[in-house]
Amino acid sequence: MLTAADNAVLTLTGPDQPMGQYFRRYWQPVALSRELPEPDGPPLRVQVLGEKLVAFRDTQGRVGLIEPVCPHRGADLYYGRNEECGLRCVFHGWKFGVDGKAMDLPNVPPGSSYHKDISVRAYPTREYGDIVWAYMGPAREDGRLPEVPQLEFGALPASRRYVTKKRQECNWAQAIEGALDTSHFSFLHMPAPGVPSNENRDAPADEKRLAWIRRDPMPKFSIRDHEVGFVVGGARRAEGRDIYWRTTQFALPSHSTTPSTLPGENYFGYTFVPIDDHACWIYTYVWNPDRDLSAQEIGQLKGGHGVVAEVGPDYIPLRNLSNGYLLDRNEQKHKTFTGVRGVAEQDAMVQESQGLIADRTREHLTATDAAIVRFRRTLITGARALAQGSEPQAPWRHDAYCLRSGSWIAEEGKSFEQIMQERFGNPIGYAGDAAA
Repeated sequence: MLTAADNAVLTLTGPDQPMGQYFRRYWQPVALSRELPEPDGPPLRVQVLGEKLVAFRDTQGRVGLIEPVCPHRGADLYYGRNEECGLRCVFHGWKFGVDGKAMDLPNVPPGSSYHKDISVRAYPTREYGDIVWAYMGPAREDGRLPEVPQLEFGALPASRRYVTKKRQECNWAQAIEGALDTSHFSFLHMPAPGVPSNENRDAPADEKRLAWIRRDPMPKFSIRDHEVGFVVGGARRAEGRDIYWRTTQFALPSHSTTPSTLPGENYFGYTFVPIDDHACWIYTYVWNPDRDLSAQEIGQLKGGHGVVAEVGPDYIPLRNLSNGYLLDRNEQKHKTFTGVRGVAEQDAMVQESQGLIADRTREHLTATDAAIVRFRRTLITGARALAQGSEPQAPWRHDAYCLRSGSWIAEEGKSFEQIMQERFGNPIGYAGDAAA
């Protein structure tokens, strides 16, 4: 469990909070590129880390991210005209560029200092992997900023990835803890107890792994730190002397990958972005480093598949807290463990059921929560170190974010490092050379 003070450090990300300052040292996803599809198109409301902002794509295709309050009379710039490389307030015509500086002040005399002094708060943006990223922290003394984390999906051709997002009505930390907790697969995502899973010894591994997960609710965990986070491996007994390993990456401050991928299958990952302390966006990406995603795969993903939720045009899941996730008690009794359709929706149900901010002072953890403990310790230590003046180094190691995770079957007795080396050709799952 955590103390109430530690829980507050972990979960609160406003600009006046230690974790809020820590998150601001890292690039944050703020929109999908397709939400700003054309130059001079409609602006987009954005809220991230408790700040309400407006994004727009200017005439040259650059994305601006600025505070929405016009400094003249406080009108909302979301209603502004996106024209000629700037966003113009419709109240009195004040216009601002992607850097936040005033471009035109029609009702101000030419000689006024307003023309060089007036601006709105603006954050630098980059586009990587079909996502708009923003940096909301300070630059170094020399003016340099860190680079966007080079997650593998973004380094590949667009034809080899699919990117989306979903809104979740709970604090960011309990959402990512759900991703790092691979032991829950023995229950939450399983068929109902009476429904058989494939135990046939001659069946391929992709069919038998469900049975292995179901049979062993207490995997043994190994964790190895790396320069931007850690990788965790959960080992379950398969058949005979074989062990079924499922590995998951955590990268600072809020990136994770899924554990199920066998060689040749698609990889899945997430980035968890606080909207405020009570809601978050989960950016979800699917990629294959070796081939294009097929039209059938893209169609499945658009309709919700696996950890990709089925969402509406506003990226709110169709099965959500407001409609009880469309839980079917008859299906829960006879078909699935939860009666809720969709892995992503099942995750959201239990995470949102913990409350807007989970009360971690009441928990009773077990050995299967090893990754959760490591995550909390890593984040709280980093935020408190920053508050004492020690800047995090992970944002400057952008190339180290090219990481993979997935499944592997090996004879018992091998170390976690050996498993990672066999599966990924690297002891921590780094795939930078492969993605280049």
